[in-house]
Amino acid sequence: MPSTDTRKYGFPAKLWRAVERRRPPGLGRTRAWRSPLRGPWLTSVFGLVLLVLLPVMIITGLLSYAAYAPRFGQAFPAHVGRLRLPYFDWPTRPIWLYRLNQGLHVALGLILVPVVLAKLWSVVPKLFAWPPARSLAQVIERLSLLLLVGGVLFEIATGVLNIQYDYLFGFSFYTAHFYGAWVFIGAFVVHASIKMPHLVRALRSRSFREEMRTSRADTRPEPVDEGGLVAADPAPATLSRRGALTLVGGGSLLVAVLTAGESIGGAARRVALLAPRGGYRETAAEFPVNRTATSAAIRPADVGEDWRLVLVAGARMVRLDRDRLLAMPQHTAKLPIACVEGWSTVQTWSGVRLGDLAALAGVPHPASAHVRSLERGGAFSQATLQSNQVTDPDALLALRVGGADLSPDHGFPARVIVPALPGVHNTKWVRSIEFRSA
Repeated sequence: MPSTDTRKYGFPAKLWRAVERRRPPGLGRTRAWRSPLRGPWLTSVFGLVLLVLLPVMIITGLLSYAAYAPRFGQAFPAHVGRLRLPYFDWPTRPIWLYRLNQGLHVALGLILVPVVLAKLWSVVPKLFAWPPARSLAQVIERLSLLLLVGGVLFEIATGVLNIQYDYLFGFSFYTAHFYGAWVFIGAFVVHASIKMPHLVRALRSRSFREEMRTSRADTRPEPVDEGGLVAADPAPATLSRRGALTLVGGGSLLVAVLTAGESIGGAARRVALLAPRGGYRETAAEFPVNRTATSAAIRPADVGEDWRLVLVAGARMVRLDRDRLLAMPQHTAKLPIACVEGWSTVQTWSGVRLGDLAALAGVPHPASAHVRSLERGGAFSQATLQSNQVTDPDALLALRVGGADLSPDHGFPARVIVPALPGVHNTKWVRSIEFRSA
């Protein structure tokens, strides 16, 4: 039987009737979707979860971009036109800020995968409804839905491939993920605005508590709805709505357990089976690296006895060998280091304060500092630090970690470590630091 709204058309009605008469084979036949669980209420429960948590994903993603200091042209993509975020100095306190932000962004993105899939399952009959729209408002809704579904699936797919280091897509992850996020954000805002009244009405139509008490044997379809979600010829229930929500929630909980340990550390690390590098022991010598000395083409001669750190301040230049650096006042700080892929670790670092090096170079109050690595080329062979990142008392040119000299893969003979700074900007194999007064 056709649904109750098949003859309700908006302007121009003749167009929608003509479209309906030209139905492609297979479309508009909702008998294939017979689950009695589908309906506005269940769809709205999944929608409410996404409505609450997806903004957290959006905010943490934008903050991650801001943490790379786009005003220095070192965020990716660098030139974004009208999508440029307001410039501000990324804080160094609390020291776990970036660790929390990125760990939450990555973990939540994975945790929401079962919810997103469940939401898509709940609305799949609408994808095959015919005509696809009966008014201009429905056209806008369908376009927003298309961009929303495409956007969220694209962000999930590229994000998962990125944290697993499988760049199958052949384009820049950073650029695609950034612009894909803005497409998704726009579609999310439009779709949420259109659907909010429907969501509220659907959630009020049934008691959540009563649904959680309803067994499979007592599960009944919802009343036929104008949106076409409820099956016209429902089959017997094989799962209650309580069971469906438990299944989806359990899937998200399992993903959380298998993911969160890479950011939390400690004993939780042992069950982080979805960590991008697999399991590892949290020791000074074995915490993860994004780029090894070999992959960065760091030669033994580059970091041998002839290595010198060059401090630059205008026309002034100071050269320091490692013994001279070790003879300077040493500072020790227990700081996290976190990466965009979501992993993080806390280590005890020792070295010379960047503020002391700035004073030695003749710039006691630097506006910024440009750090260059011995690495030749590479997207992160240099980084610009903000004033607060240079002068923070725990910002170091680290010489040792965990009570031992830095290993080659962790930046020997010297690397930068700054509180709350993205991992790739804690430059390794440092060859020069230019302190700028303006």
